[in-house]
Amino acid sequence: MKKILGAAVGGCVHVAGILSFLSSANKIGFQTKFLGTAVSAENLLKEINNFKPDIIGLSYRLSPESAEKIFWQLKRKLDLNLNKSANKKVSLILGTTKPVAAALKKAGLFEMFEYVFTGGEKVVEIEAFLKNIQEESRYWHRKKSDRLKILDSIKPATPPQNLPDRIKLKKPFPLLRHHFGRPSLEETIEGIKIIAESGLIDIVSIGPDQNAQEFFFNPEKMDNKKDGAGGVPIRTAEDLKMLYSASRTGNYPLMRCYSGTNNILKFAEVLTKTINNAWCAVPLCWYNELDGRSTRKLEDSIAENQSVMKWHAQRDIPVEVNESHQWSLRYTSDSVAVATAYLAAYNAKKIGVGTYVSQYMFNTPPETSFTMDLAKMLAKIEMIEALDDDNFKSIRQTRTGLYSMSGTFKENKGQLAASTLLQMQLDPEIVHVVAFCESEHAAKPDDIIESAEIVKKVIENYLNGCPDMKNERSVKERKARLISDANLIIGAIKKLDSSKKYEDPLVIPEIIGKAIRTGILDAPHLIGSSAAKGKMNTMFFNGACMAVDEFYRPLSEAARLAQILF
Repeated sequence: MKKILGAAVGGCVHVAGILSFLSSANKIGFQTKFLGTAVSAENLLKEINNFKPDIIGLSYRLSPESAEKIFWQLKRKLDLNLNKSANKKVSLILGTTKPVAAALKKAGLFEMFEYVFTGGEKVVEIEAFLKNIQEESRYWHRKKSDRLKILDSIKPATPPQNLPDRIKLKKPFPLLRHHFGRPSLEETIEGIKIIAESGLIDIVSIGPDQNAQEFFFNPEKMDNKKDGAGGVPIRTAEDLKMLYSASRTGNYPLMRCYSGTNNILKFAEVLTKTINNAWCAVPLCWYNELDGRSTRKLEDSIAENQSVMKWHAQRDIPVEVNESHQWSLRYTSDSVAVATAYLAAYNAKKIGVGTYVSQYMFNTPPETSFTMDLAKMLAKIEMIEALDDDNFKSIRQTRTGLYSMSGTFKENKGQLAASTLLQMQLDPEIVHVVAFCESEHAAKPDDIIESAEIVKKVIENYLNGCPDMKNERSVKERKARLISDANLIIGAIKKLDSSKKYEDPLVIPEIIGKAIRTGILDAPHLIGSSAAKGKMNTMFFNGACMAVDEFYRPLSEAARLAQILF
């Protein structure tokens, strides 16, 4: 068990900070000892020899004018004592004020400390820091030059640049992700620098314009009048490298980018080489003739999307299959949304994905009530995480639905906060922040920072203690019904392989395509699509999106499927 010795030194009698720090250390599993206030250098040295701590936590919250003299004296005595007993390395940590920290830095005294805390740290951040110290995480060993910085919060100099380790480092806080792409490359580069320097966003998702997504490898087909429409006009690999370079500051956020809608495997290779794409996001059934975002045939695109998943799986790059919310955005029933969430995860696992990022988009459609939304997400989780094993692990990522942000900025800020609190019921590892301004304009850095600050405060409140909504009766009943319905849908898809031609029909593009073309998987907004039935009608009942018959009465999933199959 690691030991921490704490003391307020140099005549200082302020103990709230150091006692809070030691209390957190006790909770994590450290053995601690507090010497009291105004501890002299002589008494501190005596207790160091007796207690033999791994970490010495010092507190000093008096005037910066006296700090330099006190700490030079303390440094000389500690150096002499610790050098004599150099059997084990002892780390010094200081808790102080920003003016004192600035004075000590100017005097060249920061070298004696591993870390300096200046009062802006949250309890959960302190606990995350202590946990990593206890586990001897390599990410918390600072270079000497990095230790000379005054820390406003607990962040390593260069946090992990892969998703699983970044998640582990920040727990219990989820990572914060935000989409960003301004109409010009220059504005986007400058914005990424500002976002990274804020230290609030862990993952910057680059949003390319539609020209880039569709015609990155065929620039001659681009319509120049649409440059910058919907995102940043990325035109070359060098553009991506410049965006990545801009992120190499602040908290060094992970970078990722939306998949293209054509030549998606080639684009995946470019993203991996240029921005170290944190994870691949690819649909299973979309970006083709189904939604008109490319001219690919449905079944061909499913096969190509699967090949992209496999390519990333072979390189241990996490994969997100952004499938289920695409159906909900088109007002499919909650039952189909749950079934497609499972189908996407199932395909990822069977194709060889090891780390699966499962996105749970709340408030989609926006008429969904919080009660029914939570039930729908819990049903998805139960089905998806039943697939978890030693070779497949799903990561929960939540987000606020963009369509729910349609009011004034003040209303949208309230929606963002309320939705985030509901999302935290899932204990997500990633929270995809949606800026309050997105209903009006693509987020600018200041919008993103303000939105992240709102979300961060909600998360802090939740982690400090919140009622459990998951056990509410109506949530549990709806969740059970959705799981039952989803299993009926999955079973119906399997039955499409009536001749038993395939060992596993759920991963066969022709079978998945047939499920859409026959209407097993359907949505009202697909009316007129050449690849779908578009005959499903849905309505909301008590906040749940349900299929209805021609008289607009709720239609059970068993009855709906019977109409299609028989």
